[in-house]
Amino acid sequence: MTKRQKIKLVLVFSAMFFLLLVVVFGDNGWVELRRLQHTHQALTKGNSILSQENAQMYGTVDRLQNDPDYIENIARQELGMIRSNELIFKFNSESKALK
Repeated sequence: MTKRQKIKLVLVFSAMFFLLLVVVFGDNGWVELRRLQHTHQALTKGNSILSQENAQMYGTVDRLQNDPDYIENIARQELGMIRSNELIFKFNSESKALK
């Protein structure tokens, strides 16, 4: 191999190495593709979770609009409401009763 051929060979390998670096690490290279794939996967998972939450909320809204028993249950639990004909009994705890 002559000196001229060796120089050409080194230039060709250098150019190929540079192109490989651009393909792997460039603005739209392999590394960026992998990052975008991971971002897409995370967003898809987040969308799925939000869709499930939305479905649950729609179910709750529907029950609040159409289910009187559910409304009564919520009023009793969250607001401490009772019916007009009910009695409330309050008991002392054991610690107070023993003193």
